[in-house]
Amino acid sequence: MIKNIRKELKANIEPEYKVGLQRFFKERITVYGVRTPIVRKIAARHFKSIKDKPKSEIFDICEILLESGFGEEITIAFDWAYRFRKAYEPADFKLFESWLRKYITNWGSCDGFCCRAFGEFLFQYPRFLKNVKTWTKSDNRWFRRAAAVIMIYPNKRDKYIEDSFEIADRLFYDSDDMVQKGYGWMLKEISNLYPQKVFNYVMANKKDMPRTALRYAIEKLTPKMKKEAMKK
Repeated sequence: MIKNIRKELKANIEPEYKVGLQRFFKERITVYGVRTPIVRKIAARHFKSIKDKPKSEIFDICEILLESGFGEEITIAFDWAYRFRKAYEPADFKLFESWLRKYITNWGSCDGFCCRAFGEFLFQYPRFLKNVKTWTKSDNRWFRRAAAVIMIYPNKRDKYIEDSFEIADRLFYDSDDMVQKGYGWMLKEISNLYPQKVFNYVMANKKDMPRTALRYAIEKLTPKMKKEAMKK
């Protein structure tokens, strides 16, 4: 099956698209050059043949895909992991965290994993919030970004809002732009439900808040709020 997946991916390569993708990443990425909607169709089609297998077997297959390092195979692995969300159990945290450590090397894979599969896991098992908060002190920039973007999934469902503000506090002075964009994006998503809370947070902290994070955080606020937040 994995051979067939790779054969299909190679058959759908668009050379110009492959070259264009690199512009969105500072790191050198490894991709076939297949558009995401096509990748997701391939993932869905092949999942039908394995959906009745045990979760542990599916996750083993996901790991093989992740080990390839190709962005499209990583997308398929995380798609399948999310499809097994009804079978998540606390023990899966250790595996998911190891995937974050071993296979996340850019913002795309970080967000793809944390905003669906890993975010759903945290939504189901909030006891692991304390673990997520420790990521804010990690030497690994992707763990620090993950601490914010993993919250977006539950935040959209009006969960763990105050924990997210705590995470923003912990990441506040992080000098990495990928981390700043991550917690700024998290605040932006919260603003869909609680614009005044996000506005108040920004106004209370704007003198010291990195401008990158601030701009992301206020993106969905009203024009009046944005103008006030941007004043020096």
